[in-house]
Amino acid sequence: MKAIILAGGRGKRLRPITDYVPKSLVPLNNIPIIEWQIKYLKKYGVKEIIICTGYKAEMIENFLAMKNNLGVKIKFSIEKTPLGTGGAIKQAGLSINDKSFFVLNGDTITDINLNQLAKKQNSIASIELKTKFGTIETKDDKVTKFNEKKEISNLWMNAGIYHLQKEILKDLPNKGDIEKTVFPDYAKKGKLTTVKFKNILWYSIDSFKDIEECSSELDKTSN
Repeated sequence: MKAIILAGGRGKRLRPITDYVPKSLVPLNNIPIIEWQIKYLKKYGVKEIIICTGYKAEMIENFLAMKNNLGVKIKFSIEKTPLGTGGAIKQAGLSINDKSFFVLNGDTITDINLNQLAKKQNSIASIELKTKFGTIETKDDKVTKFNEKKEISNLWMNAGIYHLQKEILKDLPNKGDIEKTVFPDYAKKGKLTTVKFKNILWYSIDSFKDIEECSSELDKTSN
């Protein structure tokens, strides 16, 4: 299997760090996000990875050129102007001859089982929505219980990991996001599936708090 990593964004919410390095090189426990992602994909038998880059692309290329022990073939698909997720996948996908491939958002850290995702065509990995805040239970305007942050049952969110058929490339926009163009269209036509995952590691690194919480979780899993 081959995979595309979408790593072209500016990561504005992580400024000032991303004024100096691309989001993919932001470290979690001294290991950049992109390295965590490559090791994750390799674990599921991915042999070739195409990294979609734009902002500070040369820094990502230079870092990976030094990491010659990752055990996968790495190619780059450079966006001269931002193409959006749909345009980036379309451009990178032209060099893929396989019937299907994985796509991973460039800020996602997870242990979702890709073998399960690969069983369905044009599938989105979904996870139960997590609240960012503690919740309270009430009765007659009185607080009866406090709950820590938790997953909300039966409310599913896009985990930013996809298994797509090559035929989808012809429907992707040259510029624009797959989540706003092809996915809604495919969903209406019944051409989009999902694989639901519960109780898994999943973080989208969008804030300094995400870095802190994810680093702490990765520390636990590696011990």
